[in-house]
Amino acid sequence: MTPKKRKKKAPQRKERGRGDMGKQSGKPIQNSMSCLIPGFHGVKEALSQNRIKIRKILIAEGKSSGRTEEILRLAEKGRIPVVFMKRTEMETLLPNLVHQGIAALPEEFAYTELPAMAELSTGSEGNGLLLAADHITDEGNLGALMRTALFFGADGFIVPKDRAAGIGLGTIKRSSGAQLHLPVSRVVNMGRTLDFLKDKGFWIIGAAEDGPVPLYDFDWNRNLVLVLGNEQNGLSQPVLKRCHQVVNIPSKGKMASLNVSVAGGVILSEILRQRLSR
Repeated sequence: MTPKKRKKKAPQRKERGRGDMGKQSGKPIQNSMSCLIPGFHGVKEALSQNRIKIRKILIAEGKSSGRTEEILRLAEKGRIPVVFMKRTEMETLLPNLVHQGIAALPEEFAYTELPAMAELSTGSEGNGLLLAADHITDEGNLGALMRTALFFGADGFIVPKDRAAGIGLGTIKRSSGAQLHLPVSRVVNMGRTLDFLKDKGFWIIGAAEDGPVPLYDFDWNRNLVLVLGNEQNGLSQPVLKRCHQVVNIPSKGKMASLNVSVAGGVILSEILRQRLSR
């Protein structure tokens, strides 16, 4: 491994809010760890949007680069306090996480109410598209799926409140800031949620290995909710009962299944292809 060049120590700056690094407006950092945004790209996205208010930027002492300077300029523009911390303190605060010496501390993540999400999506001239994660438990998979959903133009994303991953550190890191731009609704009961969306005119379409219809044979030009199941068990029975149709991804190779975010990308790509070719 090529040794890294020693970087010059960052110039000392007078930061707003530098005094007590554990508190800001009476809220301890530890209480907001579940939605902390790590890494340069995630922090830059957070500073470039208006959906979530950023309370504070954390930067490791001695970190000096063009990217760091860019973050500092954005923070200054937004009048957001910047705190320089010892790297050991950041490692303690962010264990087992690649944070690149930069993190943003937002206010608590604001989920979108389901009726508002449905209204937003149905305004897409018959091409509304929502994704629902049926008890996906891995934060990394959920974050990657959210990033994929945003890339292909989904209007919103639905997650269950219990027995499922939510907006945590792993989700935020893998989503590369997608949660800052994609409305996310957290629901108590997925079955009743799908019933509500059915009544609003959405088709409920599930995806499973044994689905009877190849995804390329289905007409995706309608308001729909695409439901993807969890890593081990696939779609739950309450969800399957509510599906208008269940599609499969045709395969030729020896691998039996795909990661949920990859499977979601395959289906979303076909949805977009059909809609663009109308």
